[in-house]
Amino acid sequence: MKWDPSKYVQFGDYRDRPFFDLTGRIHTQHPHEVVDLGCGPGNLTATLARRWPHAKVLGLDSSAEMLARAAAEARGEPRLRFEFEDIAEWMPSPTTDVVVSNAALQWVPGHQDLLARWLDRMKPGAWFAMQVPGNFNAPSHVLMRELASTSRWQPKLEGVLRGGESVGEPADYLEIMLDANCKADTWETSYQQLLTGTDPVLTWVRGTALRPVLAALSAEDALTFESEYAAALTSAYPETKHGTAFPFRRIFAVARKKG
Repeated sequence: MKWDPSKYVQFGDYRDRPFFDLTGRIHTQHPHEVVDLGCGPGNLTATLARRWPHAKVLGLDSSAEMLARAAAEARGEPRLRFEFEDIAEWMPSPTTDVVVSNAALQWVPGHQDLLARWLDRMKPGAWFAMQVPGNFNAPSHVLMRELASTSRWQPKLEGVLRGGESVGEPADYLEIMLDANCKADTWETSYQQLLTGTDPVLTWVRGTALRPVLAALSAEDALTFESEYAAALTSAYPETKHGTAFPFRRIFAVARKKG
């Protein structure tokens, strides 16, 4: 399943804001090693290198397409680098001071168990900050799953889409972090995103949630599925004179290891 970096950054302002709301809660001045798990196109990872200019900043991703775009961000930044790695296989080193994961862990089944292991390995004083979308039960996702489960599409899309089990609730992440001997802060925010253009919600999900469906279907079937899905989205998210309001819930969690 390939990522399209150009589609992903199409709504940059809305996709970037949760990252800065998240990393603004990391209160450390001089980290030595910073890791961005699921760095995507690298533009936000680069802001970490600028924030902490003396730190070694590493962005990890399993998408060759995203990393190809991220490579440009490292030019002229000798302490910033990007590497191909499945974040489910990663573990913090004894020198890791800050870990950030922005809108990536929802793609990793069982990431709650991984989080517990990561926190257990992190040194005293280290920070872990994560953000995941909390909109799996929003109309955009429910309608997609309902369409995928119809008699026409179910044979081709069986098991392709995950539901609310993809992420935990704020209280779940809080408990994991507290159990790992961390001082923790978890919260949620619903952003009222105002989109414009033709089929704006469809355009949004093409860059993220719809990718597994499009990857599983032929080009012809993908167009048909999109057409049926777009009609349902138009009813769920009607256009107004101001644009199309697309509420988007995000879940945040920040931990600092005690000791």
